[in-house]
Amino acid sequence: MAAASVSALPPTLLEHMGQAGTAADLTVLVAHIQSACKRIAALVASPGNAELSRAKAGGGAVAAGRDAPKPLDELSNDIILSSLQSSGKVAVLASEENDLPIWISNDGPYVVVTDPLDGSRNIEVSIPTGTIFGIYNRLVELDHLPLEERAQLNSLQSGTRLVAAGYVLYSSATILCISFGAGTHAFTLDWSTGEFILTHPSIQIPPRGQIYSVNDARYFDWPEGLRKYIDTIRQGKGQHPKKYSARYVCSLVADFHRTLIYGGVAMNPRDHLRLVYEANPLSFLAEQAGGRGSDGKNRILTIQPVKLHQRLPLFLGSMDDVLELESYGDVQQKVNPGYEV
Repeated sequence: MAAASVSALPPTLLEHMGQAGTAADLTVLVAHIQSACKRIAALVASPGNAELSRAKAGGGAVAAGRDAPKPLDELSNDIILSSLQSSGKVAVLASEENDLPIWISNDGPYVVVTDPLDGSRNIEVSIPTGTIFGIYNRLVELDHLPLEERAQLNSLQSGTRLVAAGYVLYSSATILCISFGAGTHAFTLDWSTGEFILTHPSIQIPPRGQIYSVNDARYFDWPEGLRKYIDTIRQGKGQHPKKYSARYVCSLVADFHRTLIYGGVAMNPRDHLRLVYEANPLSFLAEQAGGRGSDGKNRILTIQPVKLHQRLPLFLGSMDDVLELESYGDVQQKVNPGYEV
């Protein structure tokens, strides 16, 4: 009886990878990523995080179009960098916190792109935050190029080349959601054992939801197509004959996680979110769960990045909802006044 009870337990993340026959190098890398995210989870939940989550004095736009860094963002970035260096499996790290990619090792078979701590401005009010990451194979055919060029080109791979992608949600539970190209699965951190346990196997986004997630305060800056789409679904006059409700956290990982589970569409229609380390990994997860990632016109994963911190509109969610939104044509916000929040 005892043996049967043990065998019935859901697998840990690493056990799941072993059962799926995941390559040994990739398993080692993911083990180091999960270890880094456990440390970030503890850091986010610590009493001293409020001060760390504030932008540095004089912060504003910084080089390469990045947001003003905060100590907590930089600490999270350092934790991930240290873990990737220790893994011995990473050639290049491209992070939201660095202007340029970092070449780590000539022997590493993988490239990692990441937003180490998305939504850190929300920590002071205990709103969920997250880590986003994507994993590519290193392009060995570029090994003859100068180091800086080699690092840059390895980091600018199309999303269709992703080997794996995931996010970690730091909230009432710490959840690691990941895909290796054969479905999307979520694992919840059991603090008593320190293991991520499979809790949401083979997630499927409902073909339609009844929730849209966007900052409605920007309504009058939106193009006509997007205003018409939102007006239509709110009234229950769209292709789905039910009235949609708004849910907006203003934390990308949190808004996407809810959409992944309940369906609907999460969006930022202006050129704000980053293609390389936000849009591509989350679109990969959405597609592996039967959903869609779009810039309002095109499938995200087919867009070729041209620079590391490239921004674009992002629409993620249920296949039918995103396709209906795209059918309105004019949904990308081009008027982009400065927003303080």
